[in-house]
Amino acid sequence: MDASDGKPGGGGPDDAGVPERNWAGNVRYAAARRHRPAGLDELRRLVAGSDRIRAVGSGHSFNRLGDTAGDLVSLAGLPQTVEVDRERATVTVAAAMRYGDLATRLHAAGFALPTMASLPHISVAGAVATATHGSGDGIGNLATAVSALELVTADGDLLTVRRDEGGDRFAGMVVALGALGVVTRLTLDVVPAFEVRQYVRLGLPRAALDEAFASAYSVSLFTDWRGGADGRIGQVWRKQLADAPPPPADWLGTTAAAGPVHPVPGMPARNCTAQLGEPGPWHERLPHFQLGFTPSSGDELQSEYHLPRAAAAGALAALDPLADRIAAVLQICELRTVAADELWLSPQHGRDSLAVHFTWIGDGDAVAPVLAEVERALAPFTPRPHWGKVFTVEPAAVAAAYPRFADFAALARELDPAGKFRTDLLDRYLPR
Repeated sequence: MDASDGKPGGGGPDDAGVPERNWAGNVRYAAARRHRPAGLDELRRLVAGSDRIRAVGSGHSFNRLGDTAGDLVSLAGLPQTVEVDRERATVTVAAAMRYGDLATRLHAAGFALPTMASLPHISVAGAVATATHGSGDGIGNLATAVSALELVTADGDLLTVRRDEGGDRFAGMVVALGALGVVTRLTLDVVPAFEVRQYVRLGLPRAALDEAFASAYSVSLFTDWRGGADGRIGQVWRKQLADAPPPPADWLGTTAAAGPVHPVPGMPARNCTAQLGEPGPWHERLPHFQLGFTPSSGDELQSEYHLPRAAAAGALAALDPLADRIAAVLQICELRTVAADELWLSPQHGRDSLAVHFTWIGDGDAVAPVLAEVERALAPFTPRPHWGKVFTVEPAAVAAAYPRFADFAALARELDPAGKFRTDLLDRYLPR
């Protein structure tokens, strides 16, 4: 687990306009050189002339997936284009664009993304590359919306791949961990803009999890693990379509929150999206946090494990004996569901999933032994760790959890035979 003496969120840009640390502050980037090209041709020359290079987005990875000892490049200096194709119902967007900025422009054009992550601050390319997601029984992760992407390959060439032309290979190139090249533009499927109401309910019985997850368009449950196996889930965030009826007063044995709340105890509710059933545009309700405020708590580490949906009850029961250990270093734990997809390195590949997300305190030394216990408890359920969070699952176990892992490794060797886009983390988990 990486640690530093910096403050979370302290990764300000250096003279080249490239962050020195990740958003949480627990990773100081090791790059010898930092770049912020102003145009595509400059980026292509930079990639072609580098021995080791990685693109950095919003820095919301909590591990060293985005780190390199060579050249670190920010794409924030490239034109931040948003091109809506009304006939095809797609939007083509610059890789470094933040989801919150994209959503505002997309909504103004009358369109929406089917889902949003809990925070709108993350970059489109970074979220797609790591299969970051929103929540909903019938909703895939953010990467499932990708219908085309453009990337600069190891020799500096520009490659465009499309879902309708790339066949099976396309499914291996979307969630690619930055291992195939520097993604510069992505095309995403969109839907007509819609409105959402958000209700927060308190005190959900554990036995009602499945019914709660199925009750709205997007649902997130928050627990502090202090209630034990017989305890209740502290908060249920229900994001329902605006024309759906509100939950009844006695919904699943819960009570309605009396006012706006924050999922992390002690944090101000004003940082969060509007609640209490107030209708609003999709992009102002599907995330948990507002774009203009610090998301989550800021001073934190994060881990997340994706489990087969059918194993949810067993997996949570396996964690119950660790409740006190977890609670001692936990800020909040979020439970959410994500629909299956066919993307090779997506944690939801081939299976509907339960995501168990831990927002830990910002003390890596204190979290590490608890994390090891959590991973041992979840091991029988074939967990797939989020690629951009803190985890220590052994490489063999990670590879075994993905039916197409060997195919992706071969694809990476084909497109990047010299390992230009490799990192220490990729060298550990992705065989040459």
